[in-house]
Amino acid sequence: MKSKLRVGILFGGRSGEHEVSLLSAASVLKAIDRRKYEVVPIGITKEGRWVTASDATRLLNGEAHAEPKQLRAGDPEATSAAAVLAKGESVIVPPVPSQGGTGALVPFETQAATASGQTLNLDVIFPVLHGTFGEDGTIQGLFELAGIAYVGSGVLGSATGMDKDVMKKLFAAAKLPIPKHVSFLRADWEANKKKTIAKIEAALKYPLFVKPANLGSSVGISKAHDRKELGPAIELAASFDRKIVVEQGVGGKRGKARELEVAVLGNDKPEVSVVGEIVPGKEFYDYEAKYLSEGSIPVIPAKLTKQQTKQIQQMAIAAFQACDCSGLARVDFLMDPGASGRIYLNEINTLPGFTSISMYPKLWAASGVAYPKLIDRLIELALERRAEKDRTSFSR
Repeated sequence: MKSKLRVGILFGGRSGEHEVSLLSAASVLKAIDRRKYEVVPIGITKEGRWVTASDATRLLNGEAHAEPKQLRAGDPEATSAAAVLAKGESVIVPPVPSQGGTGALVPFETQAATASGQTLNLDVIFPVLHGTFGEDGTIQGLFELAGIAYVGSGVLGSATGMDKDVMKKLFAAAKLPIPKHVSFLRADWEANKKKTIAKIEAALKYPLFVKPANLGSSVGISKAHDRKELGPAIELAASFDRKIVVEQGVGGKRGKARELEVAVLGNDKPEVSVVGEIVPGKEFYDYEAKYLSEGSIPVIPAKLTKQQTKQIQQMAIAAFQACDCSGLARVDFLMDPGASGRIYLNEINTLPGFTSISMYPKLWAASGVAYPKLIDRLIELALERRAEKDRTSFSR
C-alpha cells in the first residue's frame, strides 16, 4: 500500500500578517484530508523561532477546541494554529548546509537530532505564510536550496508579487491597465518631504492610496483625501517598508471604485475562478475591514456583463504570467464607478488569505472546487512544479 504524502503546514512568521497566517493555517489543518496525508504542523514565532508541539496530535485527530464560525484576526488565540505556537515544545531547526551528500541542505531537524538523528523528512511544504519573509521569495529560496516541493510561486514570482512597485512595472510591460501611481524611497521622503509631496501632487490627484511596497492584507495602507492626510499616511507606510507606492484613487472624488477579485490556480496553464466583488464595510477594504470588523459583503459571482467577466478573467491570467507565478494567486481589480466602467488591475497576491471565509477559497467553491479539493490540487501542483524543476540541469 502506498504510504501517505508527508505534508508540512508552515505558519506564523515574523511579518505584520502573523495573525492572519494563524487563521489560514487553522482552516487548512482542519480541512486537509488526513486519509491522504501525514500532516506536520510547523510554526514560526514572531521572534523567528521554528516550533512544533505535542498537542498538535490532538489537532490532527480532530480533538481541537471548537473554533468560532467566523474566524477573525482579532482572536487568534481561539485558533488551533495559535495553540501550536503558544505551547510549542520541540524546536525545529530549518534546513542547514549539509556536511556532504548530494543535497544542498539537510532536512528539518529537531532539538534531539544531534543525539538521535531525528529529522522531519517532508514530501511537500504548504507555506501558509503571509507577508514579509513568507510571501516575498525569502522562504521559497530556502525550499529551493533544500530541494523540497512547496505550494505556491517560486522565488521570482513570490518576490515580484510582493513588491507593488516592481509588480506594476511588469503589468505595464504586459500592457495591462493600472492606476496612476508614484513610487519613492523612505530615504527620499526623509531627505526632503516638501519635494516628495510636490512630486506626488504634480503627478496625481486626490484622493490617494498610500501603501508600503512590500506587505499585504492592507497593512500600513491609508487613504489620503488631501495634503493634510498625505504626510501621516506616508509616515505610516514608511514604518513598514523602505519603498512607498502612492496611487491615484480610481473614480476620484466621484465615488468609490468597485473592488473585484479573481482566484487563479495552476502552473504553466493556469485556470481562473468566477469573479467576486467585495463591498467594504468601511471606506475601503483595509486590514480592519478584512479581519477585525463585520460589515464587508462578498458578492460571488459579481454582477457584471459576460464581456466584463471575460475581460477580468483574461487580465488575471495575464497578470499571473507577467509575474511568473505558479500554484495560486488572487488577482484584484478596481472598476471605475462612472459611466466608462473602466477596469484597472490593482495587484496580485501570491499567498492570499486561506481561511474558510477568505475570498480565494470562496471563489473556487463558487466555481465548483470545494476547500479540501483545493488543498489537494495545490499539493499536486507543488509536486508537478518540483518534477519540472528536477528536469533542469544546473551543472555541465
